[in-house]
Amino acid sequence: MVSGSAALTDRIVRDLPPPARGNRITYDAEVRGLGVRVTAAGGRSWVFNYRARGIERRLTIGDASAWNVRAARERAKELRRLVDSGADPMAERHAERAAPTVNDLADRFEAEHLPKKRPGTQDEYRRLLRVHIRPALGSKKVAELRHADIEAMHKKIAATGPYAANRSVAVVSKMMALAVKWELRETNPARGIEREPEHKRERYLSGAEIARLSDALAAHPERISASAVRLLLLTGARKGETLAARWQDFDLAAGVWTKPRGTTKTDKLHRVPLSAPALALLTEMRAEADKEDARRAQIKLPPVSYVFASVNGKPLGDIKHFWAAVCRKAGITGARIHDLRHTYASILASSGLSLPIIGALLGHTQPGITARYAHLFDDPLRAATERAGAVITGAGKSGAEVVPLPAGRRA
Repeated sequence: MVSGSAALTDRIVRDLPPPARGNRITYDAEVRGLGVRVTAAGGRSWVFNYRARGIERRLTIGDASAWNVRAARERAKELRRLVDSGADPMAERHAERAAPTVNDLADRFEAEHLPKKRPGTQDEYRRLLRVHIRPALGSKKVAELRHADIEAMHKKIAATGPYAANRSVAVVSKMMALAVKWELRETNPARGIEREPEHKRERYLSGAEIARLSDALAAHPERISASAVRLLLLTGARKGETLAARWQDFDLAAGVWTKPRGTTKTDKLHRVPLSAPALALLTEMRAEADKEDARRAQIKLPPVSYVFASVNGKPLGDIKHFWAAVCRKAGITGARIHDLRHTYASILASSGLSLPIIGALLGHTQPGITARYAHLFDDPLRAATERAGAVITGAGKSGAEVVPLPAGRRA
């Protein structure tokens, strides 16, 4: 309802009677489009009417108890200048309210980007989003997110550990890169954030620890998880690719494990030979799997395709609790499941195998990744130089001849 116009004053606004129902707007005679709306409940607010693109708009300026007549007129004049210059303040306000937040972007990120990643990566990214990123940044508008916002999140997480802090920033950076691609903003505010230093753990099981671990695995009643740990130690494979392994990936006759794309960290097919102990383990497991498949066939169930399957036929979700139990039994402290991979690599290096061979067995695509094991070559290199020294120093005593290399083969 409109009740005409008047030269409004603070007293007039305060004394305007409420309508019987609905609301009534009294317009100001001095500033075109400015009015005060009074509701049946007695509420009073300033409004501004204007036309944009041929459409009548009514924008609420604010509560009349917080805005006096003078302030409301100044705001209405500002809005009028914007309208006269071609702007649509109400549409812009609606667009701002509807602008996607970081939570909205995270939803799209999880729906469209994460399915392209390995299951383990998906789980880790979702955990970082749930625990760190959404609580810190979720309510902020994507277009308004600042470098300082992400840096503050990074510092807060870093107080509990550098790894989670750095990985969270990496996830946010990828989300912002996609936001640029999806035209939700123009720049990536996560660029240039200095990462926390991460100290790589160098934990290898000793020979005595391996022996105790083997005994604990042999005695544990949970055979599937025990076999998974044994294969991890015998192959140096990653936990995720091991638990996701299917029988179709193994050629037991040839003694080869072919890890398909999508299960490896590098997203590349990785073909590795199996040692005799690893092959014996898998052969024994295959025999048990054949018996289980025969039993399932009798009740018209399909065969189990996963090597390390749970009772429902799906792959084991995780074995960290099992690992903790066998470590306690074996008296092993401070060792992660991933340290089995380090242990396997250390045994290869200490046996004198080259870094390229070790990298090929582990599925590394970058030589620098394998280089972390270079210091483990000290023992075989020392043994080699001792042999050379013995030959050289003993040459005159034993009558042995030191044969010089041909010129073309000198280093």
